[in-house]
Amino acid sequence: MAVTEVNGCRYCSYFHAQMALKAGIDKYEIERTFLGDFKDAPRVEVAALYFAQHNAESGGNPNEEAVQSLIENYGELMVRDILAYIRAIMIGNAWGNMFDALRMRFKGKSNKDTTLFKELGVVLGIVFMLPVIFIQHGINKLIGKNRNAQ
Repeated sequence: MAVTEVNGCRYCSYFHAQMALKAGIDKYEIERTFLGDFKDAPRVEVAALYFAQHNAESGGNPNEEAVQSLIENYGELMVRDILAYIRAIMIGNAWGNMFDALRMRFKGKSNKDTTLFKELGVVLGIVFMLPVIFIQHGINKLIGKNRNAQ
């Protein structure tokens, strides 16, 4: 939710809020998170939330000090997972925002910050990216199994 708060994807905001409610997070904490206020978040999650926010604000280019602080708080293995989740959320936010821009364009309300070509590229690009992602995932699993067997 910290990443989506920065990127402003309304579809993702709805999805994340629904998932948080199902996970037992109360409505007040969800609202605070979408406002970028993490004072009521579980203490163990605060560093990750601020990092996620910083990462999104920097366009996916966090400063080295922030990355190092995250590693000190969670360890390298957990940080790899955190970064993977943040990247996936940022891709989802970009897709949702472009889908929304395209939808609004068809209603006669085009977004001055984007073009029809960009909107179609992002929205339809997922069709071409998914097979590549699945192939890469399969290769990574195969490589992992071979490493474990040695």
